[in-house]
Amino acid sequence: MAITLDAQLLEILACPSPDHAPLRPGAPDDPEADALTCTECGRVYPVRDGIPVLLLDEATLPGDHGNSDADSA
Repeated sequence: MAITLDAQLLEILACPSPDHAPLRPGAPDDPEADALTCTECGRVYPVRDGIPVLLLDEATLPGDHGNSDADSA
């Protein structure tokens, strides 16, 4: 399921890492994922109940497939 965020909100959201790059909807391997991906570092931040969780500890690093529920199905 693709996330739906207000376009103005998406314009002001940025990666909390030091480079503060813009975010884009979806994940690199799943454009329909409930996630936001940093355009600079590639971290993927989850979106839970329509709320972006922009915490570095919650982000998935590029190439890290972690504990994704979709992968275990």
